[in-house]
Amino acid sequence: MPQSNAKKPQAVMPGDEVGQKFHCDNCQANLTDGVRISCSECAEFDLCVTCFSRGVEIGTHRNDHAYRVVTRHRFPIFTESWSADEELLLIDGLRQFGMGNWKDAADHVGTKSKEECERHYNSVYVASDTWPLPDTSRDFGMALAQTAGDKRSRATAPGKPKVLSSQPSNHEIVGYMPGRLEFETEFENEAEQVVKDMVINDDDSAEEIELKHIVMKIYNNKLDRRLYRKAFIFDRGLLEFRKNQAIEKRRPKDERDLLNKIKIFARMQTRDDFEAFSTGVLNEHTLRQRIAQLQTWRRNGITTFEDGAQYESERAQRLSRRATTQRDSAHLIERLQKIVSARSMRDAGTESATAGSAAAAATATLKQTTRKPPNALDIEGADGINLLADAEKELCSQLRIFPRPYLVVKQTLLSEYARTGSLRRLRARELIRIDANKTSRIYDFFVQSGWIKAPDHPAMPLALGSSATAGAPAAGDASVPAAAPGFSRHTTSGSLDFPIKSEQ
Repeated sequence: MPQSNAKKPQAVMPGDEVGQKFHCDNCQANLTDGVRISCSECAEFDLCVTCFSRGVEIGTHRNDHAYRVVTRHRFPIFTESWSADEELLLIDGLRQFGMGNWKDAADHVGTKSKEECERHYNSVYVASDTWPLPDTSRDFGMALAQTAGDKRSRATAPGKPKVLSSQPSNHEIVGYMPGRLEFETEFENEAEQVVKDMVINDDDSAEEIELKHIVMKIYNNKLDRRLYRKAFIFDRGLLEFRKNQAIEKRRPKDERDLLNKIKIFARMQTRDDFEAFSTGVLNEHTLRQRIAQLQTWRRNGITTFEDGAQYESERAQRLSRRATTQRDSAHLIERLQKIVSARSMRDAGTESATAGSAAAAATATLKQTTRKPPNALDIEGADGINLLADAEKELCSQLRIFPRPYLVVKQTLLSEYARTGSLRRLRARELIRIDANKTSRIYDFFVQSGWIKAPDHPAMPLALGSSATAGAPAAGDASVPAAAPGFSRHTTSGSLDFPIKSEQ
């Protein structure tokens, strides 16, 4: 595990029971009498030191989770035969199950009998010279309270089984009552509802008695199916859930998936036949994997098993580095996104208007560049088409505008240009309340035709007084645009009148 991800180990908790068995969740190594790394964020997740040093990640566990190092406190503190762990568990068991409940307290300790627990508590805690505290002045040196061999011998020694009451809560399978060998909810659990009120009377007709016999046969068939399923569960050992789960946990994921697929054949075979069948399928699966591996080695030019082992080792390291790189990249991207989001929220108050305008302009430009051009409008025979030049007809057809509305737009824009002497694109859009793109096309058409000039080339106003001292342009002045097609320029009053159809 990288040092940067490691968190400070926590102290050993007194709830780590000596009577329990602990295994590494990755390699299934026995950690009961050794050192184990317990994850503080994942429930009941332990790793050995080897797997922990390699940064193993399984399921929801990540190698940057908080952890604690758990060791066995096998040194004595009050008597030679009781370790510190057992002392903690005895006190914890009495707190949980009540003072005097020596049987459950002994089960909680796991390595002592109920007589030993009662005798030890009375002699060390109750009859102590320093009551209410035990005597802590004794020195045992480096001696151990109990060897690992003693623990194993005690754990494997046959004991009297605990008598269980016939309740669904006294078994690892929820709903199973071990004292009665029954389940709280049986197969066809409502089968008795049909026959519970059935009575065969002496005055029943033959048809009624036959009908009731048929109902009883149906009920007996349901009972037979129920007994068959219970016998199947008992014969296959399905009630030993924890044992079966531990066995499945040791298998690779592909083997577990394969066994789950062939479980459907278990009802068609005996227990021994199904175990032989499962073993054969797993052997076939292993052979197929080995053949595929050898074929991969051959394609990569590997001819010896030593080179193959080195190839697999380097391949595993390469995949591990790739996964680490991807994970680091994902973390980096997430951090950058958080930084950008925070900065955007911080600058939103001062730049909201500018950002909105820029976004709107970018959206409009994108729509304009990506919009599919519409089909041309057929304006032949439309009202007012004889007042338009050929270029204007083509413009109206492309913009899908009829001649009369176009003439109104033309009159409005040219009148504004004649009144002010200049016309900006934005002002044209304000005057013409139609599609902004169409207004821009018409504006560009007028500029290209020379009817108006863009603001970059200022022109003198067209609406001038009749007096020459008022600034009337000279004849042929380039600053005055030529008359638009379809309109005539009248200079008798010193102004332009729109629209006036030219007389041919």
